Amino acid sequence: MQITQLTSNTQRLETSQFVRLPRRNVFAFFSDPRNLEAITPPWLRFRITGQSDEKIRQGTELTYRLKVHGLPMTWVSRITEWEPDRQFVDVQMKGPYAYWHHRHIFDEVEGGTMIRDQVDFQIPFGRLGRWLGGRMVEGDIREIFRYRSDLTERLLSVPRQSEFPGAAWMPLRAPVTWH
Repeated sequence: MQITQLTSNTQRLETSQFVRLPRRNVFAFFSDPRNLEAITPPWLRFRITGQSDEKIRQGTELTYRLKVHGLPMTWVSRITEWEPDRQFVDVQMKGPYAYWHHRHIFDEVEGGTMIRDQVDFQIPFGRLGRWLGGRMVEGDIREIFRYRSDLTERLLSVPRQSEFPGAAWMPLRAPVTWH
């Protein structure tokens, strides 16, 4: 995981993670908003409060409530790109950042799927915001994505065949969902 400076205002977070599941299953997991609640750290008290379309597609808007350092806020994002089983992009329309563009990429690789996240973001209030809160925001983002990676590993991990002899294990065939 790394954060780089793209412009004087914009930073980019890049992460990657391998899971031993077919790309279609991994995409299905990440494209179900209920799973976003499951892999978001509990200290954010993240809850989905609205979804404009029954099924996620380009143009779908999602509304969330969360707390950032104890401050309640609303976050609205729109799916601006939607390529089933390959990638999707969500862009913050309203929320804590001056700019947030999150590309979720799912690459089919030998033995499973490489999940890649590319997040371009801007801290609000320009230079003053970066000076006052830049390190804290970067730390928060790193911690959120670290937590997300750990939960993804736990929820989507598949034992190697040699670890589970016989027919005791069956691969995940549908996204994990919580009601």
